[in-house]
Amino acid sequence: MKRGIILFAALWVGLFSGAGSAAGHKPTEISIGYVTQWPSPAQFAQDTKTFDFALGVSVNWVPFDNGNAMSTALAEKRVQIAYSQGHVPFLVGITEGLDLTMVGIAGVYPENDNCIVPDNVGITRDNAALLAGSKVAVSPGSLSHYRMLRVLEHLGIDESQVEIVATDDGTATASALQRGEVVMACASGGVLRAIRTLGKPLLSGAEQEALGLRLFDAITVSTAFMNEHPEMVQAFMDVVGAANEQWQLNPDPMRAAIARAAQMDQGVADRALSEFSFLSIEQQKSEAWMGAEVGDYISDLADFLATHGQLGEPLENYDRFVTTRFLR
Repeated sequence: MKRGIILFAALWVGLFSGAGSAAGHKPTEISIGYVTQWPSPAQFAQDTKTFDFALGVSVNWVPFDNGNAMSTALAEKRVQIAYSQGHVPFLVGITEGLDLTMVGIAGVYPENDNCIVPDNVGITRDNAALLAGSKVAVSPGSLSHYRMLRVLEHLGIDESQVEIVATDDGTATASALQRGEVVMACASGGVLRAIRTLGKPLLSGAEQEALGLRLFDAITVSTAFMNEHPEMVQAFMDVVGAANEQWQLNPDPMRAAIARAAQMDQGVADRALSEFSFLSIEQQKSEAWMGAEVGDYISDLADFLATHGQLGEPLENYDRFVTTRFLR
């Protein structure tokens, strides 16, 4: 175990000695935003100050509790890089005119949003047509709503065939299912975990991901900072890539440092980590992700959100806000 940590440190020394030395007018420090209570392998590097070494500057880690605040901080130059920004806040920010760029995928969590049908209802993917004429609880215009419609479409059910019971929040969604007022409820996070005890989804999160439905956090940057200091963005992404690779090879020596950086009890952090996937560099830049489908996905999602009053006029194209240039 100790040897694994030493090899990891040695790998980084070899990779990053001199990283960023070509930059002109290089800042003496930068700030990186991250989401509190959201653990990841990159936080091993945060805790061990590997990012400071790789970028050649002092790195300030700024905690946020939501992705919209991250967008504002990037626009106001209070942070230069946002690690693990939700893809919906990123989409909203660039649609509203913020000049941000997605440079990587921080984490993937396909099972964190789904629709649950109680076991006593007897409806599965194989007889999903029985949903026609039934009531379904979901918050209108939410990501859960978007995903639900795409799943129904895949199963051959038109949205006009189900009656949507509009809920204001997750608690109301769960209550509607628990009281038997609906035959299916769609939610995310803790609410989903609660209603999962009542039944099963029509499609698993992994099956939905295969349909192009993504659930992920992005690594985003101020486009101006990226253009002025590409070598620093590259160094940051190289460290993230190495951390993710080490997690796949030998995660146990990393766990304590990750929990410490995430300010979490290690047991809680470990449970959270078990629900995430951390993509390799090759996976991130593949057509299934940032090489093609992420741009198509956020464009389709933008149209949906705009139709439901959750977003202004969508952009004609979102591809220019996603780059694979730092995935090497």
